[in-house]
Amino acid sequence: MAAVMIQGTGSDVGKSVLVAGLCRALANRGLRVRPFKPQNMSNNAAVTSDGGEIGRAQATQALACRVPASVDMNPVLLKPQGDRTSQLVVRGQVRGTLGSARWREREGLLGEVLESYRRLAADADIVVVEGAGSPAETNLRAGDIANMGFARAAGVPVVLAGDIDRGGVIAALVGTHAVIDAADAAMIHGFLINKFRGDPALFAEGMTTIAARTGWPGLGIVPWLAPARRLPSEDAVVLERPAAAGAGRVVIACPITPRIANFDDLDPLRLEPGVEVIMVPPGQPIPDAALIVLAGSKATIADLAFLRAEGWDIDILAHHRRGRPVLGLCGGYQMLGRSVADPQGIEGPAGTVAGLGLLDVETVLGGDKTLTQVSGEALGEPFTGYEIHLGRTIGADAARPVGRLADGRGEGAMSADGLVAGSYVHGLLGLAAQRAAWLARIGVAARGPDHHADVDAALDEIAATLEAHVDLAAILAIAQRAA
Repeated sequence: MAAVMIQGTGSDVGKSVLVAGLCRALANRGLRVRPFKPQNMSNNAAVTSDGGEIGRAQATQALACRVPASVDMNPVLLKPQGDRTSQLVVRGQVRGTLGSARWREREGLLGEVLESYRRLAADADIVVVEGAGSPAETNLRAGDIANMGFARAAGVPVVLAGDIDRGGVIAALVGTHAVIDAADAAMIHGFLINKFRGDPALFAEGMTTIAARTGWPGLGIVPWLAPARRLPSEDAVVLERPAAAGAGRVVIACPITPRIANFDDLDPLRLEPGVEVIMVPPGQPIPDAALIVLAGSKATIADLAFLRAEGWDIDILAHHRRGRPVLGLCGGYQMLGRSVADPQGIEGPAGTVAGLGLLDVETVLGGDKTLTQVSGEALGEPFTGYEIHLGRTIGADAARPVGRLADGRGEGAMSADGLVAGSYVHGLLGLAAQRAAWLARIGVAARGPDHHADVDAALDEIAATLEAHVDLAAILAIAQRAA
């Protein structure tokens, strides 16, 4: 079998994008490629064809390989739901909660991780593996299954990527070599420089310095990949980046709560030249907007309390009184109702809290988690997407559904005045016609493409750039060294 693992000198160095681009470049060469990430931590998830959930990045990487996403592509997913706890998802299904005191118990999952990897490898010419965080986090090395713990157990050679845009890339790469043990360092067979702006020739001496101090060959300098901004977001760190101002655009605002999830649902709106999406950080009021969107949440009740503490509930209610629409997606839909009940204490202390009261519905958390791909029609136009939520929502406004699923069941809820809508469908705005129907409600004539088609085109653009700037022949040779 052939396999290569892309690890990074830190978080947000671009590992997910590099893996996606490599997957598409190799698939374009006619190879059967599969993506793999042993352990991910993200509240942006996707539903797979085999009925589980995995990290959003692995679903995008599956698209890059032109294959359906499966739970084996991301066998361990940690979904943060508190400062020190995460929901543990193993091979697509919830298996409980993992706290900081039990963090080293992840090592017990290595066997299942290796099983998933081997199943993928048996059906592929090459597996492209993504690490998590950095192997230089030596305090986490014991029990590691995300980086060198996996690489050594599976016999997968590593390419280490550094982010030159943040500065200090020479120190990051050389420092990684200095702090990891010799057996881990021996797994690394080359390095990449990512996010380079300007003339790569200016960094030729830097490449020589890194190679001399580490013994690893340089495999390429990847320029700043502008198309990467068109890929679905996975890491919440992107929310810290300010949005570009857009004079004359219609504003759509979304508040950033601590456990915001699947905020990539708003990505399709960025395809519209007449729209400016503003992600509102804590400490700032929701600006004057044509539409407010409440995104999903990993902890609806806690995020609802945070929303109130920020005074955003006042902003939302005032926005509605001015006759302007509100759209809630998944957890945001639950917040818009009259109440959210958690009788089993799934998210925290058992109890019931008042919602924003803009929809005549009530939500009860509990039961089996809904994980399903869906399609249907809303506002007279088709949609495709998936549902991934815990709890059921019922009430008078649910009898006035936003749309209908393919099997005829009503989906979501609409207020009597038509201004407030809630839906459990992630990816609702992906198809151009569906997005146009929603934007028409705020006076915007949509002109953007289907989001899926735009992501696919971005993957091809990234792959072409990697073909031009990375020694793919050398990476393929490294992959052949896999056990």
